[in-house]
Amino acid sequence: QQQQQQQQAPAQGPYGQQAGHQQQQQQQQQGFHAQVPQAQNSNPDYMASVDLSIKVPPEFLRMTVNKIPTSSSLAAASKLPMGGIIRPLAPPSDHNSEDDGVAVVNPSATGIIRCKRCRTYMNPFVAWVENGRRWRCNICGQINDVPSAYFCHLDQDGRRRDRAQRPELNSGVVEYIAPQEYMVRPPQPPCYMFVIDVSGAAARAGSLEAVAAGIRANLDHLMSNPRAMVGFLTYDKSVHFYNMKQNLTQPQMLVVSDLKELFIPLPDDLLVNLSDSRPVVDAFLDGLPSMFNTSAASESCLGPALKAAFTVMKNIGGKMCVFQSGLPNLSDGALKHRENPRIMGTPEEFKLLCPSTNWYKDTGVEFSRSQISVEMFLFPHQYMDTATLSELPKNTAGTMYCYPSFSSTSDGARFSSDLTHALTRRTCFEAVMRVRCTRGMRLSNFYGNFCIRGTDLLALPNATSDTCFAFDLSHDEPMLNTSVLTIQSALLYTSSEGERRIRVHTHAVPVTSVLSDVVNSVDADTVCNLLAKQALDLSLKSGLDTSRTRLLQACMDIIKSAKGGNRNVGVYGATNASFPSQRQQQADAGAAETPESLALLPLYTMALQKNIVFRGGADVHPDERASAMAALRTMWVDDSRHFIYPRMFSLHDMGGEAGTEGGESMDDDQVCGRNHVVLPGLVDLSVDNLKSDGIFLLDNSIDMYLWVGKAADPALLSSLFGVSSMEGVDMAGISLSEGSDLSSRVSNIIKGLRELKGTAAKLTIVREGDQSIEQRFFWHLVEDRASFHGTYSYVEYMSLINSGNMAPPVVAGGGPGGSMGRAPGQGMQGPPGAAPPQSNYGAPPPAPPTSGYGAPPMSGGPPTGGMAPPPTGGMGMAPPPTSGMYGGGGGGMAPPPTS
Repeated sequence: QQQQQQQQAPAQGPYGQQAGHQQQQQQQQQGFHAQVPQAQNSNPDYMASVDLSIKVPPEFLRMTVNKIPTSSSLAAASKLPMGGIIRPLAPPSDHNSEDDGVAVVNPSATGIIRCKRCRTYMNPFVAWVENGRRWRCNICGQINDVPSAYFCHLDQDGRRRDRAQRPELNSGVVEYIAPQEYMVRPPQPPCYMFVIDVSGAAARAGSLEAVAAGIRANLDHLMSNPRAMVGFLTYDKSVHFYNMKQNLTQPQMLVVSDLKELFIPLPDDLLVNLSDSRPVVDAFLDGLPSMFNTSAASESCLGPALKAAFTVMKNIGGKMCVFQSGLPNLSDGALKHRENPRIMGTPEEFKLLCPSTNWYKDTGVEFSRSQISVEMFLFPHQYMDTATLSELPKNTAGTMYCYPSFSSTSDGARFSSDLTHALTRRTCFEAVMRVRCTRGMRLSNFYGNFCIRGTDLLALPNATSDTCFAFDLSHDEPMLNTSVLTIQSALLYTSSEGERRIRVHTHAVPVTSVLSDVVNSVDADTVCNLLAKQALDLSLKSGLDTSRTRLLQACMDIIKSAKGGNRNVGVYGATNASFPSQRQQQADAGAAETPESLALLPLYTMALQKNIVFRGGADVHPDERASAMAALRTMWVDDSRHFIYPRMFSLHDMGGEAGTEGGESMDDDQVCGRNHVVLPGLVDLSVDNLKSDGIFLLDNSIDMYLWVGKAADPALLSSLFGVSSMEGVDMAGISLSEGSDLSSRVSNIIKGLRELKGTAAKLTIVREGDQSIEQRFFWHLVEDRASFHGTYSYVEYMSLINSGNMAPPVVAGGGPGGSMGRAPGQGMQGPPGAAPPQSNYGAPPPAPPTSGYGAPPMSGGPPTGGMAPPPTGGMGMAPPPTSGMYGGGGGGMAPPPTS
């Protein structure tokens, strides 16, 4: 009877809200995003004829392994993390094209064809039975009837004859125009609310002027959509509203000082159509910096401002851009200065990286229910508790940007680029997403910025071309009864043009019982991305030391297992190495070569342990680390590869074609940018490769460093910077010159690298011997031993991995008094701390600056930044918990029920 009711009832909408959020949530779980039940009538052979040439393009989905272990015991034996990274609205792989190549399907009168049990969408991997009159779901195995209007005869191979004319049957990615039943309300216009801190700190730092200029520069793009609406709100110790109705010549400012009984004046006039009110908006932005340039207010009532902005836009939803320049210290959402230099570099440091209050998380959940996403721009000059503030964008599918010690000269271009990217990239509204997989496997954790509804429905008030999520796959049954695993994601959203659409990705992965097949299918970049996000969640529960140890152990286990050879593992865990004839082969596995697919895994894992997110010591400011964590949480695979292991280019000896355009025929790793700029040769990340007569460019996808040696050729310096020597030059004011062939080619390289990310990474010019700046540059030379306890050079790390022994090697001069982590006889010669010829890079990274953001605190008074003596303990600590991080934001969520 239930099945008959399901067949007779119309398809439930994916976003079914009638009279409130609870009804919306219930209908979502029962309709478009119904949970996958236990399969019936499953047939282990029906997937054998699947066309595996149909794939989701790699710019949308990357799997850690491209062959799935057939049993849970084989998966456990491989030690590999099973999962993937998905970016549903990825931009076109061709930077010069605006078409992402996704076919659009307009359903006929029959509607969208879906499984009546698990609600899987029609896809290329379903099986057709009874000459095409019925089809078997490749997710749950349910047999479904084919509507008469959708019927087509099969060919001799059992495939539909019209599959070439139906994108849903021949493509891994397809987009449906959603019928009326998939809409709860008419599509709302794109709405942008700008919430701006105008306290004295913002005016003095220049961030207020930069914000006004950045918003105005993007008004033309926003106005290209005639439906776009905007609103503005400023705050210091009071909240300031602005009436910008089109019949006004100047904006009308309305000040509310009572933060406890905050009310909204003129609630219907605070959001205006941008096309109608453009002159008033221009007048407001032109006068904004001068309006508050003499402000002496030190207070910041961020919480009441957020509540006020929420009240204004909650009936529409949209994007809220928040610009904050200091620690919120008034009324709701007020934060306390909790930076404690004494625990930095100790096992207790992770407490500074966890939220100090749930106010911003709870506010984010409330925003998400009203379809409001937050883009947060922070300009800290002192401690700001970024870890707590990041909960707001984390739970609203937004993004956080941070500019420590903001300066318009050095940071203005990067901020302007980030704001432009946030406002002009493809953005969709009112989105929800669910990922399904074949029976026998389950998605156990998700990582990214979102809010969970139910157990596995990702609520995304905004979804952009940068939105991506990681997920863990695990066996739900001891043995898979299929030869192909299917993963399908469905994203329901409203486009900026007001059209409701569903984007479906369906990916088929073969299943194998041979361990070597699994190992040879590994995507090392995706493995590192997923390991990093797992370690990120672990670090917030058990500490940075625990996460670094877990990364090391994971790498050792993976390599050790991969060297075990071609093994078959049964459902009960027995391997061929369990028999006497195979024991010697297993004993010799440690001497075997690392499989090619895992050759870079130890290098990347070591680099990850030294990354700003996980590195030890007391020289990383907690705000800076929390900002890096927020960036890593939402990072796509290509970006994380260079964030973990940066690229360093040698510029002083690059060939004549480097920096020129037109390298279309070259590999992607040899060119960059829309114009295919040819890249110079890469250099390994070690001080051994630095030369005092050289110039090197380092890029980690967020920051760039241009390192200039003391003995660099004066002709090169003149071409690049317009000076013949770097001695005595003010490094804060120097920049690349124009006019010469060399400077033009270097500028092309920098521009091309920035285009890969879509924003302008900050370029810092580093002069050899400038200790305060050079320290940051040294952090990225990951093949040398770092300045905190328990790290290794690359040679030492490989020895440790191959030995399979967690005990650290005995190395002379290690740690913060040694020679950048080298043992005598490795790299530069000489005793620990001695300078090598032509350079001073045998010494450890210099001490941090004595003042400014991130500097050690002065004795007495409140701390301002943070150095403490490094810990003296080793790497031994209690094993971390095995469960993921639970909560509504970016951590691993609770496993979905299996019933």
